[in-house]
Amino acid sequence: MISIITSHFAAASSACQPKGSLFGLPTWYKYLEGFKPEDEPTQCIIRLRALSDVWLILSAVIEILLRVAALGAIVMIVYAGISFITSEGQPDKVKKAISMAISASIGLAISIGAAATVSFIAGRFN
Repeated sequence: MISIITSHFAAASSACQPKGSLFGLPTWYKYLEGFKPEDEPTQCIIRLRALSDVWLILSAVIEILLRVAALGAIVMIVYAGISFITSEGQPDKVKKAISMAISASIGLAISIGAAATVSFIAGRFN
C-alpha cells in the first residue's frame, strides 16, 4: 500500500476535499480516497490500495487534459471573433474566421462532453 501526503485540502471538512484550483481544473488525486491524520488536520493522506486506483488517477489526468482542451477551444473562439472583426469585410478572411469559430465550437462541445463522460464513469468507480 502506497501513501501520499498532500496539503491542498480544506481544513474545515472532516473528509479530504480538494480546494478550488486554477481554472477549475481537478487534481490528479480527485477520485482517490484519503483521510486526515489526527495530529495534522490540514494535511490529507491519499492511499493507493489496489492496482485499480491507477485507473482512477489516469481518469483524473484525462479529465484535466480534456478541460485544458476546452479552455484552448474557448481561446480559439475568441481569436476567431477578433479575426472576424478585423477582417474588414474581405470575403476570404471572413470565411476563414467563421470556419475557425465553427471548428472551435465543435471542439469545445466534444471536449466538454468527453470530460463529463470521464467524470461520470470515474465517479462510479470511486
